[in-house]
Amino acid sequence: MVVEIVSKEFIKPTSPTPPHLRTHMLSFLDQFLPSIYVPMVLFYMDQERSIPVAASNSRRSQLLKESLSETLTLFYPLAGRIKDHLSIDCNDEGAYYVEARVNRPLCEFLNLTDSPYVSQLLPAEPTWTATTAGGYIAMIQVTTFACGGIAIGAFLSHVIADGPAATKEATFLALLSRFVKKGKWKSRRIIFDASAIAALKAKTASSSVPDPTRVEVVSALLSKCIKATFKAKSDIQKSTLITHIVNLRQRARPQIPKHSMGNFLCLAAALVTAKETELDNLVCHLRKEIRKIDGDLIPALQGDGGLLKYCEYMKEIGKGTNDNIDIILFSSWCNFGLYEIDFGWGKPTWVTCATESNSEIGMVNTIVLMDTKMGNGVEARVFLEEQHMVMLEQNQELRAFGILDQSPLNLKVG
Repeated sequence: MVVEIVSKEFIKPTSPTPPHLRTHMLSFLDQFLPSIYVPMVLFYMDQERSIPVAASNSRRSQLLKESLSETLTLFYPLAGRIKDHLSIDCNDEGAYYVEARVNRPLCEFLNLTDSPYVSQLLPAEPTWTATTAGGYIAMIQVTTFACGGIAIGAFLSHVIADGPAATKEATFLALLSRFVKKGKWKSRRIIFDASAIAALKAKTASSSVPDPTRVEVVSALLSKCIKATFKAKSDIQKSTLITHIVNLRQRARPQIPKHSMGNFLCLAAALVTAKETELDNLVCHLRKEIRKIDGDLIPALQGDGGLLKYCEYMKEIGKGTNDNIDIILFSSWCNFGLYEIDFGWGKPTWVTCATESNSEIGMVNTIVLMDTKMGNGVEARVFLEEQHMVMLEQNQELRAFGILDQSPLNLKVG
């Protein structure tokens, strides 16, 4: 598949940012995150059959530009540039915007079980691991397909770098550096439909956690199966640190508005021994560590000395990171409402997290969990070293619950 770039430009806010808002300071939570771009692609099938494809695509592109310009007035840091590790220069230079086209139908693309071309629908400017001074905050690529259909790919920067706090304690950045590696790696979509989720909940329910969530049960199953691949490949019994990125917005008291700008995230980490492989036990570990954030950490972060408390918390997690311990990182995008994003031509057919599959550097031992289109299932995007992925794909317990080869067009599940 050839993606032809048609145009490149910068979309600026409809109104200038006031001088007193020119500098957007990053919080200490922003500074603890790694310098990466978050990639996402949304696919929309053509629902305007009565309108010629060229006219429909042109109208959609203009509508997107106008909507983006208005949005940037409200979320003005997205139109700025990274200034340094502490701030963004909200200079209204604009979001990087690319138009592209593919001379093949979108349905043909989506019928591929796990297309290696998804990453070509993202803007090509950034690298996976770098955000530097002067770097863009938001980049969008709008790709139109023959016979109708459109894909909107976006890179959003976490806008963090090595802040002063990162030089003092074991930080999120240092911890996550374990996941960025050179070498051959592979990503894979694994679908857990509503019936699989129900079966996993029944299998993992216990007196300690009688009501496991879909995120907990899928995380437990994938952790168990990935642990097994690590052991089979190295033949060494290792403990595993299972980590989950936790959204603090709805956990804070009072709650933080869900659309607040910035990173309101924390890391929950459960250290499990090599012998702990039962799913209900793994679910208990995850629930316990996430509840610790609710009960102990959030109140401390909201008070005086929040930065010091966070540093101490991350330092404690960092003690469990060494060559004798495997690490798995989960990030859940479930309940983000991604399938509700409607620009005026209907809701997306498919939403996915995408990266450059042939890059020499990638995020490994990482899993992104997302909703399936109907909302009750889970789509897991798993990133592993190629040697481990080959073994994971053959894991019979995983295949008993997860669907590994299915086109997004055939997803009538969960």
